Amino acid sequence: MKQQYKYRILLLVLMTIFTFSCTQSTTKNEIAKQETEVKNDPLPSWNEGSSKKAMIDFVTKTTNEEGADFVPVADRIACFDNDGTLWSEQPMYFQMAFALDQIKVLAPQHLEWKTKQPFKAVLEGDMKTVMAGGEKSLAELMMATHAGMTTEAFDASVKQWIKTAIHPKTGKHYNEMTFLPMVELLNYLRSNGYKTFIVSGGGIDFMRAWAEDAYGIPPYQVIGSSGEYEYEVKEGKGELMKIAELNFNDDKEGKPVGIIRNIGKRPVFTVGNSDGDYAMMQYTSTGTGPRFGMIIHHTDSIREVSYDRDSPIGKLNKGLDDATKYNWLIVDMKKDWKKIYSFEK
Repeated sequence: MKQQYKYRILLLVLMTIFTFSCTQSTTKNEIAKQETEVKNDPLPSWNEGSSKKAMIDFVTKTTNEEGADFVPVADRIACFDNDGTLWSEQPMYFQMAFALDQIKVLAPQHLEWKTKQPFKAVLEGDMKTVMAGGEKSLAELMMATHAGMTTEAFDASVKQWIKTAIHPKTGKHYNEMTFLPMVELLNYLRSNGYKTFIVSGGGIDFMRAWAEDAYGIPPYQVIGSSGEYEYEVKEGKGELMKIAELNFNDDKEGKPVGIIRNIGKRPVFTVGNSDGDYAMMQYTSTGTGPRFGMIIHHTDSIREVSYDRDSPIGKLNKGLDDATKYNWLIVDMKKDWKKIYSFEK
């Protein structure tokens, strides 16, 4: 009886070891399979089709040293707009959402805002009055929340906001609203020797606070609109203060200017989503040698927002009209993107 019991125990142990071994083997096989799939498909959130093929074909031919379209590593410059291209921009630019929230945070220090427009409207939640003030009102709000502090203090306030503020439609934090297919494209380009830059009309200090975590793009590869700075020494420490003066507007025709000032080379690969990116894409596409221009067309009204020619934000009119002229690829968000955000099921 004892002998049988010993055999049963031995059999149970052997079966457990065998099962564990098989489970480990299966897990390793699954991991290997996933790694192979990623290697074979660097853009898994893109549906198979002409758009995905065009990107992969371009990268393949420009990195083939024996091909006629080979581009040296030093010249592999890829520029991306941010708002509407790398993350969402509706129902308002996210930087404006930050400014509105900061008005409420700073209000106790500015009692005059209770009676002064457009601050009074912001504090009362009257967005109709805020928007009725046009660019002048919006500029006042931006200057009030983006100046009068050190660059470090501003950076900290942006980082805190981006992790805690909630998007009104999705209920997600703003740093979760990046487009997964575009993050994959950035990684794919970098894995093939391309240097990726943000070239945006958004504020340079605002984007630098979170772009590296979101996209893998370091602060020195972010180009954007910028205010003036003033150097001060406080208690023996050098500080840069942000002051309420516009230094450079990196939008529309300003984008090629920002590129040449900060990069010094014409891009080979450029992506935008609105007419604000038209000049940057035109500058890229009219250079010599292989060039790639791509427009993100917001066509998905269910998972994101559908808009183009008549939108007050991210208006896309000239870009659609001249896409064929410059051989720009128009990405249909609804058709081409398997997933838009990483949090999608």
